[in-house]
Amino acid sequence: MTDVKEHSYIPTLKENFVKGKVDRREFLRTATLLGMTAGAAYAFAGKITGESLVAPAEAATMPKGGKLRIGMRVAELKTPHTYSWVFASNITRQVCEYLTKTGQDNITRPYLLERWEASDDLKTWTLYLRKGIKWHNGRELTADDVIWNIKHVLDPETGSSVLGLMKDYMLKEVEKNGKKTTELWSPNAIEKIDGYTVRLNAKHPQLAVPEHLFHYPFLILDPAEKGIFGPGSNGTGAFELTTLDVGKKAVITARKDYWGDGPYLDTVEFLDLGDNASANLAALASKQVQGLYEATITILGTLKKLPHVKIYDVPTAQTGVARMKPLGPFADPTVRKAMRLAIDTPKVLELAYRNLGVPAEHHHVAPIHPEYCKLPFMKQDIPAAKRLLAEAGYPNGFETEIVCEKDPPWELLAVQALVEQWKAVGVKVKISAKPSALYWETWDKVPFGFTPWTHRPLGVMVLDLAYRTGVPWNESNYSNPEFDRLLTKADGILDVDKRRDVMCQLETIMQEDGPIVQPLWRSVFTGYDKHVLGFKMHPTSYIFANELAIKS
Repeated sequence: MTDVKEHSYIPTLKENFVKGKVDRREFLRTATLLGMTAGAAYAFAGKITGESLVAPAEAATMPKGGKLRIGMRVAELKTPHTYSWVFASNITRQVCEYLTKTGQDNITRPYLLERWEASDDLKTWTLYLRKGIKWHNGRELTADDVIWNIKHVLDPETGSSVLGLMKDYMLKEVEKNGKKTTELWSPNAIEKIDGYTVRLNAKHPQLAVPEHLFHYPFLILDPAEKGIFGPGSNGTGAFELTTLDVGKKAVITARKDYWGDGPYLDTVEFLDLGDNASANLAALASKQVQGLYEATITILGTLKKLPHVKIYDVPTAQTGVARMKPLGPFADPTVRKAMRLAIDTPKVLELAYRNLGVPAEHHHVAPIHPEYCKLPFMKQDIPAAKRLLAEAGYPNGFETEIVCEKDPPWELLAVQALVEQWKAVGVKVKISAKPSALYWETWDKVPFGFTPWTHRPLGVMVLDLAYRTGVPWNESNYSNPEFDRLLTKADGILDVDKRRDVMCQLETIMQEDGPIVQPLWRSVFTGYDKHVLGFKMHPTSYIFANELAIKS
């Protein structure tokens, strides 16, 4: 392999870490994004902090064979690039893989890529594929496969949320047949260097390209299958999908020709136990399954009492937001702010999630995000909320309806707590709680809804996905040109303190003008049988089946 050019910011980053200007987590995350290997980054950090880096020895001692059963919803898997659920990707990711991988430690590493290089100005990203990786049908993975996948997720006709992450730096808005759409900003935006090398030439600087490549719908699919996935689909992963019975069961079977580590299991079955928490608990207690995708807050106490079960948890940026489309009263930002000021977020956290998390601040940037800006806490202020409603022409409040899921229980509990608190300012909200399958059919269409959002390693990633003008996952239809401008600026700033300065402005816009009421950040947890080896709780609830084993 040719010598890897060190990014020009790495020496500054090292110096800032030594001087204590950035913490260990931010050093590791930024250094690896700029192309430093995780091993080198951890080794440097260890020299400074005195921590030793010990390579895990698990793989050599993992037992081989056996079947693992996991309780998880089994959804339609047909179009991976448009997935809106992590649990759908948890099946497909065992067959098809990603160019990069953000691990349980929140550090992004090459995966199907061997490495990447970023230009000093963060506008050029060169992606180097590992050579010799074979699709299940024996064909070698090449740059052409990667280019097809990038173009497919960026095609507005596909409808992938990846477009939201990459729109600002890879696309431009155009008008076709009287309608606004997007296309690559330049004919040279995606460049094939050779059979194993792809270069992204961006319109604007972007720090988080490697993390974008691990966004869960960004699976690398066989172009011959035209974006469609199902039993027997081609992939580069450790398993193949042999059975799919939507709403009931999915089965993946190990391959003996996998290029990476593992697999250790023969098969993994994902059993759909529905959303009922008691049914999931009963299945784990009776050993019908050996693990759960996620456990809910209502069963945690009982789960801890099961002698054969180990509890795994992790702090995350997982949350839920009550989001308002700009229709009726919610077209007025004064009303939207009043809806926020009516809420006692610590109380909602207590009622809905038993304080296993932290109160949120209505801007969707979490305290664990590196660029989080600590603003004065937005406390409940009923008089101020009433005053704003009166200014907007609603002195006696108004009536509306909010749509949410019945399960998991914390979502409905949160909505009930919000609705009760809105009564104090005269806003009467009817709850329409739907089964998950029905909710997700129209989640981005309803005027007022409560939607769970999963973890992202960067605050700017969340804002790009959910609030940038015109992107697929902008469920609120929020559009603010100044917000978009500042977000573009933040996306390209390496120095976390300088990026935080811009984030302060973005968070303030969200609190003053934004489309959401956000009550809480939640910790996530699950339970697995103690016979299951290799499991680690990922902040985004990802499952990597090739890392798992089961002892008899």
